[in-house]
Amino acid sequence: MSRRRRIYEGKAKILYEGPEPGTLVQFFKDDATAFNKKKHEIVEGKGVLNNRISEFIFTHMNRIGIPTHFLRRLNMREQLIREVEIIPLEVVIRNIAAGSLAERLGINEGEVLPRSIIEFYYKNDELNDPMVSEEHITAFGWATPQDIDDMMSLAIRVNDFLSGLFLGVGIQLVDFKIEMGRLYEGEMMRIVVADEISPDSCRLWDIQTQEKMDKDRFRRDMGGMLEAYREVARRLGIMNENDPKRPSGPVLVKSD
Repeated sequence: MSRRRRIYEGKAKILYEGPEPGTLVQFFKDDATAFNKKKHEIVEGKGVLNNRISEFIFTHMNRIGIPTHFLRRLNMREQLIREVEIIPLEVVIRNIAAGSLAERLGINEGEVLPRSIIEFYYKNDELNDPMVSEEHITAFGWATPQDIDDMMSLAIRVNDFLSGLFLGVGIQLVDFKIEMGRLYEGEMMRIVVADEISPDSCRLWDIQTQEKMDKDRFRRDMGGMLEAYREVARRLGIMNENDPKRPSGPVLVKSD
């Protein structure tokens, strides 16, 4: 990718210009960050796992009609995606109390919420991604009321799909974060799911043991982050049961 123009670099990914107009190449880094990069380490193999897990999830969402920016995986670290206009909001869907929600409202972590809750956060690292209301979103022009309706509808569909997917492999979907963008096709515009969906952006707990299988292992200095991500991939059928675990990184099933 050194010959391609770099479009954007975030905490966990780099975007390069794509081979065709309207496309980008998304590269997954091994950087592990938390608290807006105040905590930062390189975890060898994390980018490979997140690429494969996100590919698996986005491919299935495309198949069931949930619109996304994902086109196909190019190699172990790169995906071909559609270029979209990212809406500067993080959409968080919560099913079980954890993290900032538990702290903010004084709820015991692990308490099942009366219903799934959708929250919006303004994407701004310097401001620590503050939580915002629909009034803020429309007043500052980040999204229209129709955009918000579309985003919430998409978030509910993604939550339903992911909850069932993970439940089927013995994993509880506690909460997750997604980003969305505007995809322009001629004179038409539609909201699609963008960025990634992986253990970096989801809280995943083992149903039986409540063992954390996500980035909280890094945030809370629990250790075993890569092993937890590898176990998520194994349960989803992305990794072979009998593949040896190598310290240099995960062993993955080759895509057809």
